[in-house]
Amino acid sequence: MLPRKQVLILFLVASLALLLQGTVHAQKSYTIGMIAKSQGNPFFEAAHSGARDAVAELAKKHSIKIKLDWRTPNEEDAQKQAETIEQLILNGVDGILISCSDANKLTDAINKAVKNGIPVVTFSGDAPASQRFVALGIDDFRCGEQTMEELAKLLNGKGAVAAIDGNPNAQNLQQRAAGFRAAAKKYPGITIKEVYYHKETPQDAVAKIEQVMQANSDIVGWGLLGGWPLFTDNALKWSPGAVKCVAVDALPPELQYVRSGHVQLLLSQDVYGYGYHGIEHLINKIHFKKNPSAALDNTPLTLVTKDNVEAFSKNWEKWLPK
Repeated sequence: MLPRKQVLILFLVASLALLLQGTVHAQKSYTIGMIAKSQGNPFFEAAHSGARDAVAELAKKHSIKIKLDWRTPNEEDAQKQAETIEQLILNGVDGILISCSDANKLTDAINKAVKNGIPVVTFSGDAPASQRFVALGIDDFRCGEQTMEELAKLLNGKGAVAAIDGNPNAQNLQQRAAGFRAAAKKYPGITIKEVYYHKETPQDAVAKIEQVMQANSDIVGWGLLGGWPLFTDNALKWSPGAVKCVAVDALPPELQYVRSGHVQLLLSQDVYGYGYHGIEHLINKIHFKKNPSAALDNTPLTLVTKDNVEAFSKNWEKWLPK
């Protein structure tokens, strides 16, 4: 029989081993706030879907717990986004993924989150002067250039064109407009009437196009620097092919206009990937203390035409929640 002192030592060693084992196997738990620009937009629903899938897959892969806190305003409102960041800071979230409606109104809020130890990722709407550690998106200037270049090809380099853009305060949309204008300089036969802005609602976009076409019957091409007008039925009043049209994004309602021949080309962003890779970046940062290789994580645009529209449409069976 062991002396009492040895029994006590063995008991303490065993207890310490169990304690350490429990510490090793305890699951880490993280909460990530996600703030898109507006509810109900298939673009952000797809990003939300990508984020949810990343949460499920990364939690399983790394044996951790991840909660996604979706905090998107009903309609686009940068001030509400900033207030939501404040709420997430108070709630003690571990990371934030946000699509910025207005960089000027969100930079201070993002910096406050970072100061409180909460890393921030932006997607499809950056705040480049902020302390976010990575921005997901496209090269928006190049996107505007590509929209014009593809439109010029369809018009054989000749004719009057116009473009429609959304929120004039959104940094990514400002860049697209600048790229569209810059590319037009390579085509002396192309005249830009104007890059027209509107509130980011389908109805406003359709009304703006109708107003412009009534005042400028010579327009033969449109660059839609976002797909807003195509989120409604019968948005383009001309007969298929009468006016050439290139649009950014390839959301489900937009695909119908390719099928009908009203839109010749869509330039699709990796909307699902924005959510998925945004969560990946945050988990790498907060769980593995790993930074990305660059502060910009841009992805190329996918071209969608009548030739591949049916194959591309199958992506939405995965991207949109059922």
